[in-house]
Amino acid sequence: MAKAAILGFGTVGSGVAEVLTMNAENIAKTVGEEVQIKYIVDVRDFPDSPFAPLMTKDFSDVENDPEIDVVAEVIGGATVAYDFTKRALKAGKSVVTSNKELVAKHGRELLAIAKDMNVNYLFEASVGGGIPLIRPLTQCLAGNKIEEIYGILNGTTNYILTDMIENGASFEAALREAQRLGYAEANPSADIDGIDAGRKICILADICFGKEVRSDMVPTEGITGVTLEDVEAAEKLGYKIKLLGRAMSLDGKTCAFVAPHLVPKGNMLARVDGVMNGVVVRGNAVGETMFYGPGAGKLPTASAVVGDIIDALRHRQKRRDIGWEAGESADFFDPSLLKTPWYVRVEGETASITQPCTRAELNEALAEKTVLASFRVLD
Repeated sequence: MAKAAILGFGTVGSGVAEVLTMNAENIAKTVGEEVQIKYIVDVRDFPDSPFAPLMTKDFSDVENDPEIDVVAEVIGGATVAYDFTKRALKAGKSVVTSNKELVAKHGRELLAIAKDMNVNYLFEASVGGGIPLIRPLTQCLAGNKIEEIYGILNGTTNYILTDMIENGASFEAALREAQRLGYAEANPSADIDGIDAGRKICILADICFGKEVRSDMVPTEGITGVTLEDVEAAEKLGYKIKLLGRAMSLDGKTCAFVAPHLVPKGNMLARVDGVMNGVVVRGNAVGETMFYGPGAGKLPTASAVVGDIIDALRHRQKRRDIGWEAGESADFFDPSLLKTPWYVRVEGETASITQPCTRAELNEALAEKTVLASFRVLD
């Protein structure tokens, strides 16, 4: 019998416990043995939960128990979760996580510790929620040279933009509705300012291009500047506005950024609406392929975490070899130098699409005009 511990009993943690329980028979068949939750670590009390007998507030119970094979870290953040993850790995336990902030900040270090200890550190749920994405990149598409990966990586901003496009809601009204429905936090900055999508594109770039891309290397622009005037102008021009995270290989260098884009209506991403995510991968052999599904949520994210638990247990003898090298400044291409078409809306003129140019060239061309909005166009 394999034994697991869950760190954090919030939305995702409770979902992991539910999935391990309700699908126990199928999971046992896949792993080859029963998988039992032995501990759930949380500083809070849950006396009414059916999992209450498994609760502990002391992580050392997990750390010092030789029976624990795998730990699911779903605390979030990069402080306590970082400490617990390092300690679990150094204690010879595999760790799986949905924590994109931790993977983006410390993934290379934690993967190195896992390699030294001959255990697994897996993070399928850190990008795309329930969408299988990281495992296909490292396995099914491993025979490709990835040229670009881009997509809608944040369900909250996609919901807000969809509400603006389909219902004519203002940004402020769409945000309030997203908060009412539980899609947006009381402090929505990580979503609407592009920070969440930035962390996710860092992880995808790390995997696709083999060099560490830190969050401070990725310019992020959110959706707070998108107005109904822009939504209506984009519609007339044949586009929809979407917040995209993009990473590409240019002249052997990695270019990564997050920004609102005008996406042609004929592009598959233009049809990804509401809280759904969509990610496009372009490889030199496969061409373009798209992954679509729920990017967040209790059970979809828990599904990916449990998938990693199963994978870690099935690879106890021969660990998954995932990792990337440190990145130097010379390894990165400045996104401001990337030439793309731009959508521009200036005072007194009809909104239009420019020829491909850099940000500096655009600014120079518009120097004598009052610019109301400018977004990249996905070409």
